[in-house]
Amino acid sequence: MLNPAQVENAKTRLLLFLWDLDGLTTEVKRGELNKKLVRTREKSKDYQPIFEELQEMEAIAMTKKGRSEKVSLTEKGLQVLKGGLKSPDFIFKGNQVGTKVPNALLKWIRNIDESTPTIAPTINIEPPPSPRLESYEGFKEMLLEVYHRLNKDYNLGHLVPIYQLRREIGEKVTRSHFNNWLVEMQAEDIVQLMAGEMPDMTPDKREDSLTLPSGAFRYYVKHLNP
Repeated sequence: MLNPAQVENAKTRLLLFLWDLDGLTTEVKRGELNKKLVRTREKSKDYQPIFEELQEMEAIAMTKKGRSEKVSLTEKGLQVLKGGLKSPDFIFKGNQVGTKVPNALLKWIRNIDESTPTIAPTINIEPPPSPRLESYEGFKEMLLEVYHRLNKDYNLGHLVPIYQLRREIGEKVTRSHFNNWLVEMQAEDIVQLMAGEMPDMTPDKREDSLTLPSGAFRYYVKHLNP
């Protein structure tokens, strides 16, 4: 078991390794993440409470299909990671440091360096980002509004791709809320989630579609009794 002093450090390492494995743009197998995360004399089960806490914080999203469990980094998780790396409590202990954390940190530093302009930018006041939806009722109203607009604009015949809805709504709702609330709308017979065939299927379209708790994929939404 990790002691309390190790927990915050472990959270930052977990998020850093997940970011290093491109977890911000794709789902990462938990086993692959554990190979980087779990250190000598530790066990993967030692980190279960940390995975659960980060998931509850919506810093990570987790999906499970059979025995396969995957993890992805959310935008909130990225902010938690930034805060953890800045914390004076995030330090290396012991006489020897492996290469996993330093190499991930080097990648982080290089990424920041590449994204930092060398010339001071012109001051540009941008509007604040739209607040995230925190209620099911608000999500339901927005989803149906986007559904009808896309159906009309693209003549979709009342079968609107889930990936288009997710991308149109964007960061106004977390991925986990989008998934759970969409399933809840089906349970209330507001929409029907459908499989079917999708032309020009790509990995990113599949990723932005919907995986049900059973592991089945759903690609389309149909509004019932519009």
